[in-house]
Amino acid sequence: MALPRSIARFNRVVTNQVSRHVATILPGFAVVEHRGRKSGTAYRTPVNVFVVDGRYRFALTYGARSDWVRNVVAAGGCTIETRRRTVTLTDPRIVTDSTHAWAPVGVRTVLGAIAANQYLECSPA
Repeated sequence: MALPRSIARFNRVVTNQVSRHVATILPGFAVVEHRGRKSGTAYRTPVNVFVVDGRYRFALTYGARSDWVRNVVAAGGCTIETRRRTVTLTDPRIVTDSTHAWAPVGVRTVLGAIAANQYLECSPA
């Protein structure tokens, strides 16, 4: 059970507007650049990102049905801006892992508490 959609809506309108300015600089954060599946509109979504075994992982705290996730999967990849560099990602796939063993301890605790058992994993191009 991921976080409720009401929190996602609030974050999209309020929190994302602020965090998008620092997410490209801070470790553990990124801005995902993706295009709408139907509209073709360009979007920039701030997210948490982790590099595990050379692949990029995004904890899906709102679930795999989030628009940005569906856009990335439909497009077959995306671009992220993280730590002041741009990385092109391909081969997106949704993975389920209720152990959260791949995540740092603090993140693992939060993911377990909210039962966010899915993540998006991509390979660098």
